[in-house]
Amino acid sequence: MSSAKPTFTDMLGIKHPIIGGAMYPCSNPELVAAVSAAGGIGVVQPISLTYVHKHGFREGLRYIRTLTPNPIGLNLLIEKSSQKYLEKNQEWLDIALEEGVRFFITALGNPAWVVKRVQGTGAYIFHDVTEKSWAQKAIDAGVHGLICVNNRAGGHAGPQPPEKLFQDLKGFGVPLICAGGIGDAAHYRKALSLGYQGVQLGTRFIASKECTAHEDYKQAILAAREEDIILTKKITGVPVAVINTGYMKKRGSQVSPVENFLLNNARTKHWARMFYSLRSVWQLKQSLQKGANYKEFFQAGKSVSGIHEIQPVATIIRNLVAEDAARASS
Repeated sequence: MSSAKPTFTDMLGIKHPIIGGAMYPCSNPELVAAVSAAGGIGVVQPISLTYVHKHGFREGLRYIRTLTPNPIGLNLLIEKSSQKYLEKNQEWLDIALEEGVRFFITALGNPAWVVKRVQGTGAYIFHDVTEKSWAQKAIDAGVHGLICVNNRAGGHAGPQPPEKLFQDLKGFGVPLICAGGIGDAAHYRKALSLGYQGVQLGTRFIASKECTAHEDYKQAILAAREEDIILTKKITGVPVAVINTGYMKKRGSQVSPVENFLLNNARTKHWARMFYSLRSVWQLKQSLQKGANYKEFFQAGKSVSGIHEIQPVATIIRNLVAEDAARASS
């Protein structure tokens, strides 16, 4: 009898080790469903589902189920910014479990309460991490795997390259998922060759037929080069990877000395970052819907270097795994 641990794909019952990363505001339900239908696993971002795309949470999950019977996941940002938001996360988790979701990606907090809440359901919890100290806390809380967010990621990128991050985290003995910089087959294969059990894609899926992001956003991704990706604190108060558009060049990516103090001082950083985050919820939604006619806050990672065409999700995934498929059939 084999004692080998289940792989990431075995855990989730999916064909390809590919996660469609949860993105605010870009994760429309059709995009989530398309990733799962193509053999990966799409992950719901609940604020995108309810605030941006105007679905009731339970109804939105059920709508995705009409598009594909395949497994989907749910992203939970579990930082205790307020009791009300914590309760909302608990509500979303309970509804998702009732609706058959069994894969959860947690971020920005201690996932212990999520792990405890799903015990006995057969669900798996993976936690976003950027360095070993945070990974240790997640492992101690009982998570089943780690989403390793590297310095090539869009949105809230980490400080480490994917190679260093894997070496730092491989000793934990759980599946590691490479998040950041995967835009083409070469980077997909490289991540797996390093030892990662899977990859998480965000930027690549924005430039897809199923994503409802504004055409300006998609074209900005196609036009961008790796060196066009910069970090700015002006969106959420912590470094976020965005495309250095004309608007960003004019506005500047750095916060003022006063803002920087408020964002880093122990007494004020919680409230300052909350203010930035709440403001960004509205700003990013406007950019998604109005494109360059509003403000060009286009979040993206360094995977833009490998993205040259807007394609259906099924084609994107098929191209990523083509070499694996050829090897399996030979």
